[in-house]
Amino acid sequence: MANGFDAVLIGAGHNTLAAALHLAAKGWKVGVFEQAPMAGGAVKTGEYTLPGFRHDWAAMNLSLFAGSAFFKGYGEELSRHGCAFVPVNRPFASSFPDGSWVGVSTDMAETLAAIRALSPRDAEIWATLCASFGSEAPHLFGLLGSPMKFRALAYFMFKTLRAKGIGGTLDLGRFLLASPRAWLEETFEHPHVRAMLGAWGMHLDFAPDVAGGAMFPYLEGMAGQAFGMVIGQGGADTVTRALVAAITARGGVVETGASVTRILHQGGKASGIELADGRQITASRAVIAGVAPRALHRLTGGTTPAFDQTMARFRHAPGTMMIHLALDGLPDWRAGADLQRFAYVHLAPSLDQMARTYAQAQAGLLPDEPILVVGQPTVFDPSRAPEGKHVLWVQVRMAPGTIRGDAKGEFSATDWAIAAGPFADRALDILEAHAPGTRAKILARRIVTPVELEAENPNLVGGDQVCGSHHLSQHFLYRPARGHADGSTPITNLHLTGAAVWPGAGTGAGPGFLLARKLAGT
Repeated sequence: MANGFDAVLIGAGHNTLAAALHLAAKGWKVGVFEQAPMAGGAVKTGEYTLPGFRHDWAAMNLSLFAGSAFFKGYGEELSRHGCAFVPVNRPFASSFPDGSWVGVSTDMAETLAAIRALSPRDAEIWATLCASFGSEAPHLFGLLGSPMKFRALAYFMFKTLRAKGIGGTLDLGRFLLASPRAWLEETFEHPHVRAMLGAWGMHLDFAPDVAGGAMFPYLEGMAGQAFGMVIGQGGADTVTRALVAAITARGGVVETGASVTRILHQGGKASGIELADGRQITASRAVIAGVAPRALHRLTGGTTPAFDQTMARFRHAPGTMMIHLALDGLPDWRAGADLQRFAYVHLAPSLDQMARTYAQAQAGLLPDEPILVVGQPTVFDPSRAPEGKHVLWVQVRMAPGTIRGDAKGEFSATDWAIAAGPFADRALDILEAHAPGTRAKILARRIVTPVELEAENPNLVGGDQVCGSHHLSQHFLYRPARGHADGSTPITNLHLTGAAVWPGAGTGAGPGFLLARKLAGT
């Protein structure tokens, strides 16, 4: 064997890169090996339509990364290596078929005016929630940032009881267990306000009636009001490029086009990896696998029957289809020109429609009315397109990885290579209904199916961009399995990281940073 390291990391997603940088900063010699030709996983940018039009492949919103504990520690270093963000003061809005809209701006008066146009009572509720967010946020963010160990949970419960009392702690527990619909219908009266927030649950596999999902619409709404959003200057790959440069500057290695075929282990202890070209790379202290749980058995050949079975049963969320558009101009939103000032425009008209769409995708059907997340990054970052032009980032939720039929009964194709065009046209029909004339502004488009997302990044199983359902049975202490929420495996020195590990999906780098801190002892 040759090319020895203290830690070898499989995959160059932002979690493994964050782990590698922290370990390198603690004096470890690290090597990162990525099968794709480009680092970044779902956080990358490219000219996928026309030259000069830069599109974020999957992740666009970098707020979690910019606000993370990891960035707090390494932000200055990453900035020196080119990481730069663009602040967004109007993070999200929703457009509705009746020609109305509602959105969240960091200007409280502006947000309240938009909500008040629908419901004066809901505007009052919004103001009350925002006023109490400062006292509630530490408990929720404290939970989401804690290692998922009994000792850490006990300390969290102790602090919460001391701060909120028994009644307040029980109320918090009820909220954590509630579905988005339960909380939204208890809190707001207007269906459009409910839908505006409920759309955020769909980003993390929480359809309106799934228990445990109320927290995410609440946090996105309150954080959007308080902090806005952050996107990458020039593209989301500003994060990836800076991470790779920082690791390299500290003596680490990041190698792309290097597919890992086997994790080397003997006597219950991992010792390195084998690459497709036959090279064997040693790791004296840790092998960190940034892979989906189901991939571990192929790489290890097996650990223990119980652990292997749990990894094989790991459930993935329904998939996503991406449509990247190069445009001659921004969409002319029927609800009004104000919508051209928002980073995200959700086309998700009601909680009932979201629930139906989710159920159809779970059943393997192409939804009759998919939810669209329409990203308008060039509103805030004109550098992503030639002067006067724009890119549109359209996320189509939900889309089954394996097609069993069409909920609308319009076509019979079950092969994504055939179904992609007609399904994309269905999505664009929805966009056109909300923004007439958008089709005429399209200069070029690139459709990325769930199958292509997985082929490009095997962690996105079936096009699942969150690498696994976050439902209660697979979250907190159970992500990815009971006893292994810290990324540990039955093989000594072998660790799992990425969105499948607590605290889960998003760009916050929590799984990678928590693991690296545990390994480095600080």
